Amino acid sequence: MSQKSQAPSAESDRLGLRADCANCFGLCCVALPFAASADFAVDKDAGQPCANLRADFRCGIHANLRERGFPGCTVFDCLGAGQKVSQITFGGQSWRQAPHTARRMFDVFAVMRQLHELLWYLAEALSLPAARSIHPDLRRALDEVDGLTRGSAEALAEVDVAGVRQDVNGLLLRAGELVRAGVPGRKKNHRGADLIGARLKGADLRGANLRGAYLIAADLRNADLRWADLIGVDFRDADLSGADLTGSIFLTQSQVNAAKGNAATMLPPALSRPAHWTAG
Repeated sequence: MSQKSQAPSAESDRLGLRADCANCFGLCCVALPFAASADFAVDKDAGQPCANLRADFRCGIHANLRERGFPGCTVFDCLGAGQKVSQITFGGQSWRQAPHTARRMFDVFAVMRQLHELLWYLAEALSLPAARSIHPDLRRALDEVDGLTRGSAEALAEVDVAGVRQDVNGLLLRAGELVRAGVPGRKKNHRGADLIGARLKGADLRGANLRGAYLIAADLRNADLRWADLIGVDFRDADLSGADLTGSIFLTQSQVNAAKGNAATMLPPALSRPAHWTAG
């Protein structure tokens, strides 16, 4: 079975789904809160600039985030929402230049990030041959969500993100079912399951439904996750060393960044091997 599972680069570029920090006003470093933990060295309130954010909106410790206690920053991916809010929604005027726009900008960023995530999933679903029968519906949904992202700040603030997500999720669920139907044999259903710390070394999870499953710190070494539906899976500190995720669907770079892996871990072509993964 061969399935292409990625948001095609041409579609991603057209939709602006690749983060471009050079054209963003450091929105993820200001708008989002974080608490002192294993992921962040300090507490920070929403709307408060990170102490490491420089005047040019770059991170002062970007090359050493993990060593300085900010691995959570290396996991986050805005999927291009930051530069769209900065350069399109607010016309290139930063929250520093116009402080009165800061709160609205930060609120809109939270909405835009969720809409861009839906665009990523829809673009990937449109690249799946097995989902060809619903491609027209997927295309309509993608165009509608894309249209929302290009609205005014006022319009974006009023978007019913939960409602949009519910509508899109039905299509994504159907796309996942069509892909997994092509996998022979009985497929495991762990949708929403609590698999924290689970021992799944070498597990056959081909075509499994793992949507929304908690796989925090799970042992997935050498597991076979081909054609599994991984939308919303929490892979924080899961060990994917030697695991095969080629053909898996709805896997994002953020999920990969949150996991552990090595040179033997096989990923879908649209995703990159994180720098913190081991070479062994």
